[in-house]
Amino acid sequence: MVVNLKAKKRLVARVTGVGVNRVRLDADHLDDVADAITRQNIRSLITAKKITIKPIVGTSKGRSQMKKAQKHKRGTTQGSKKGRKGARVGKKDVYVAKVRSLRRLLKIAKDRKDLTNPEFWALYKKVGGNTVRNKAHLRLLMEEIIAKRS
Repeated sequence: MVVNLKAKKRLVARVTGVGVNRVRLDADHLDDVADAITRQNIRSLITAKKITIKPIVGTSKGRSQMKKAQKHKRGTTQGSKKGRKGARVGKKDVYVAKVRSLRRLLKIAKDRKDLTNPEFWALYKKVGGNTVRNKAHLRLLMEEIIAKRS
């Protein structure tokens, strides 16, 4: 006897929280599935392995990750670079990285009580205004301030 089990599949999908296409009914026990009308009946059929849920089959990312790694690796050696330095790493990115590292250094100095609050802010403004060239220059300025204080 051929029974339309579309409604049963929908009920199983609702009970298990999966899509209808992942519900698989055992061909040998279709009459048991047709008799099941309550959610409890459905759950008992699932535990009895008369109704199974197909596993999720996703797309593997392994190959794409490998290709991405190859792409990132290529063209990074000295003779392969085209365009000036600013074309590969923008001026703003360089500036942001520099300012963040200098501000981190300033904060550490302030937390250690090497700098007073007004001294800290004077140097902080110099860092933000791009007056300080690098960490060594900042350390030099800090030493000058500390020497002037004492």
